Amino acid sequence: MTDKPNPKQSTKSQRKPQAGQVYRIRNQQVIVPDGYLAVGHIIGVHGLRGELKVELYTDFPERFAPGARIFLGTALDDVAIRQVRPHKENVLLTIEGINDRTAAEALRGLWLFVEEADAAELEEGEFWIHDIIGLSVETEDGSVLGEVTDVLPTGANDVYIVRPAQGVNRDQEILLPAIADVILAVDVAAGTIRVRLPDGLIDA
Repeated sequence: MTDKPNPKQSTKSQRKPQAGQVYRIRNQQVIVPDGYLAVGHIIGVHGLRGELKVELYTDFPERFAPGARIFLGTALDDVAIRQVRPHKENVLLTIEGINDRTAAEALRGLWLFVEEADAAELEEGEFWIHDIIGLSVETEDGSVLGEVTDVLPTGANDVYIVRPAQGVNRDQEILLPAIADVILAVDVAAGTIRVRLPDGLIDA
């Protein structure tokens, strides 16, 4: 699961993963160790001195402050961050023990984790992305629309990707904007999201 809460009345999700369970995050497969949150993905290297190009999966960039510690890959190697700087939409990260391009290349594709116990506290009405994925989506009349399979950030609001349930007149995934007019209620304990469908979203 990822270290990203959703704004009030809009949510990103997954049920809490079991150890070694595979999740899809922004169309990337990741094995999330039990008790950890995914906060970044090493997508490349930069220069000759071991800088890692990291795509962030957290709303708390201070997790990457110099001196902070993160866990590397599913082996959960505990490493300290030496330096971080912005790079386009990502960040360039330097970590202890990685001093050249060859060493950095060996880490390409790995995910970065923090312990779930270190997660920031959420305000009322906020949810973790991992609490949303897997929830059953129901309309106002109680009809089952489908299941949330992913959450896409769009800038203004998130979009829930819903796999249609059997009997729903829809061949493709349903895209639900995570806004208050559409997302009426989220009940993580019950495993449901109640929604009001925008006009024309589902073909008659």
